[in-house]
Amino acid sequence: MDCPICGSDDIEILNSKQKTTKKKFTEEYLLKCEDCGHVYKNVISLKKPRPYRLIISEQDKSHKTTIDLSPSDELKTGDTLLTELGQVEVTSIEVGDKRVDKSNLEDVTTIWASSVEIPARIGFSVDLHGEVDSYKLDLERDFEIAPGDVVKIENHIVKVHVIKTQERKLTSGFAKAGVIKRVYSKPVRFNSYDYDLTKNIFKKTKKSD
Repeated sequence: MDCPICGSDDIEILNSKQKTTKKKFTEEYLLKCEDCGHVYKNVISLKKPRPYRLIISEQDKSHKTTIDLSPSDELKTGDTLLTELGQVEVTSIEVGDKRVDKSNLEDVTTIWASSVEIPARIGFSVDLHGEVDSYKLDLERDFEIAPGDVVKIENHIVKVHVIKTQERKLTSGFAKAGVIKRVYSKPVRFNSYDYDLTKNIFKKTKKSD
C-alpha cells in the first residue's frame, strides 16, 4: 500500500469498508500519504477460505483433518499453520499426484505437516559389526546433531557418521532434530563425549545383519 506518487510507506488509513460475496472477500481502503499528502484508494480482493485436507504427523502417529485457507495464498514447506490440533510445520505439499515444495493453494490437494508442539522422535543406530542397536529418541525439535559428534548412549560411546533427514543424507554440517529421520553411528574408544542421549531413549531394539 505504498504511495503511488512518492513511494512512501508512511500511510494513514482514512476509511475502510468490506464487501463479501459467495466467492470473494474484498477490503477497500481510503488512504493518505503522510509525506506528500496524496489521497488514494486501494482494494484488496481475496478468495474466501475453503477447507484443505491436512495430515499431521505426531511422532509415530498421524491425524487427518482439514484447515480453512484462502486459495489466493501461496504455501511452501517450512510454513507454520495454526490448526485445531495446535501449531504445525508444513513438510510436504501434494498437487495432483506430485509432491512439491511450493504451490498456489488453489492447486493443492493435500498438505502434509508435523506438530511443532511435541518433541521430535528420531531413529539412532549404533553399528556393532554384525549387530545393530536401534533406538527411538525423543528430542527437542531444535536440538542440533552433526556428523563427527561423539555421543554417549547407554553403555556405548559412538561417533556420528551419517544423518538422514527428510530430504537428504548429511556427512557434514548439522541438522536439527525436527527434520532428522535417523542418525547412523559407530563405537569409538574415547572416554569423553560431547553429550549423553541416554535419558532421551523412548525405545530400543536389536537387529542382526
